[in-house]
Amino acid sequence: MARSLPAHQIAYARLRDMVLFGHLAPGDAVTIEGLVERLDLGMTPVREALRRLIAEGALTLQGNRRVSVPRLDPQALADLGFARSAIESQLAVQALPCVSDALIADLRAIDAEVDAAIAAGDVPGYLRCNHRFHFTLYAAAGSEVLEALARSLWLRVGPSLRAVCTGPLGITLPDNHKLALDALVSGDPAALAGAIRADVQQGVDQIRAGMAAGLFDGGAARKI
Repeated sequence: MARSLPAHQIAYARLRDMVLFGHLAPGDAVTIEGLVERLDLGMTPVREALRRLIAEGALTLQGNRRVSVPRLDPQALADLGFARSAIESQLAVQALPCVSDALIADLRAIDAEVDAAIAAGDVPGYLRCNHRFHFTLYAAAGSEVLEALARSLWLRVGPSLRAVCTGPLGITLPDNHKLALDALVSGDPAALAGAIRADVQQGVDQIRAGMAAGLFDGGAARKI
């Protein structure tokens, strides 16, 4: 399937995942030539993918044919948390009328994968399964606008969340997914919105704790 996609779409999908799941850390400098070699794609599709990610705020242009993963400051983190909380809780509530037994079964299976990744200390697996849980639910809302906004916001927090999960704080999270699943089963929109808002706030609090612990201060950024 991937081979049938245009090269620029393949480049965007791969680079988006590198950012979204924290393979690039906050402050990392990425050279265009390095990405061309790493992705085994041409210069033109990689440049186009980078332009899209810069426009989405996931990367920052540094000049000298380099881009970097931005470091969040406290205000940006608060703004992202506010926007995610509002948009994602609304997506979840809009999805509620379309929730089926099959969807709940899918979400339970994904949440079991989240639990397994946490138990194994598998940070990349945790981040991927956590993302899949949320966007499997949000897809049922049928809102292309809100879902696109949510995806864009996740791109901005992915590198920071990966950093705190792999740091001394580790993956030690209360399970708001179970609360969301209970609300889906009972058809309770207020409880569902509350569970999603709590889940978003949990990530914000983790990153804020990482900032306080100096995880994002560091020395020189890696050049990739």
